[in-house]
Parts: sequence; structure tokens; C-alpha cells
Amino acid sequence: MLGSNTTQSPQERKWNVVLYGLIVVETVLVLLALVPAQLWTRILVGSSSATLDGPFPPVIAPFVTTLLYLMPTAIGFLCRNWQRALLLSTLPAWIGLGAFLIGATFKIGAFYMVANDHVTANVSVLELFAALGAIGWLGRPLFKMR
Repeated sequence: MLGSNTTQSPQERKWNVVLYGLIVVETVLVLLALVPAQLWTRILVGSSSATLDGPFPPVIAPFVTTLLYLMPTAIGFLCRNWQRALLLSTLPAWIGLGAFLIGATFKIGAFYMVANDHVTANVSVLELFAALGAIGWLGRPLFKMR
């Protein structure tokens, strides 16, 4: 997955660095978005908008939301095959939801993950990220990428 092919050109290596950088940034954004509002109000005591925007000031909150939608598309766009595009574009959601579910089981219990409404919400997030990654991969021919 990490491009162990030693015959990569310098340009391909640069694009791989960009790809994995996008995955890391997207994962951090997803993890920050999944922190409950009550925790942000305790951490950011002086902020009046912590319950709505979390750690992001209201001015940049729309930019962060835009990044959450565009980055999986860019990740899919940078992948050469559709399997890799789907896997890497959903990886931040998998990591974020996994961390959230582990945290939720401490408060709610082991069966939080399999409750009907939670399963639907979790699968919807994964479907969204997969769809965005697929859109990015399908957009490759428009720009004559290899």
C-alpha cells in the first residue's frame, strides 16, 4: 500500500507524499470533528462557540467542512486504481469512527456500535467517504492522469 516499488519516478514519489499527507490531515480533521461538544466546552473554556464549532473559530469552520468533503475526493483522484481510491479515501473515516466507538463504549457500553441508529450513521459516513473517493477516481480521465 505504501508504494514499495523502487522504480518510482521522483514525480510519483512526490504525489505519494501528497497523497499520504492528505490522508493524515483528513484523519486529524475527522478525529477533531468526532469529539463531543461537551468536551470542547471543557477544553476551550473561553470560547463562546466551542459547542458549535469545536476547536475551529467560526470564521474558518466552513473551510474545515469544505476540506472534509474535498479531501476524500482528492485522495481518490490521486490513486491509480479504484480499490486503492476507495480504501484510502475511507481510511480516515475508519480510524475516526473506530476511535469514537472505542471512546463511546467506555461511557455507554460494548453494544453501542450495534444499536440500529448508530450502525446507520456509521455506515453512512463510510459510504460518503467512499462515494467521494470514487468521484475523485472517476474524475481522473477528465485531466488525462495516468
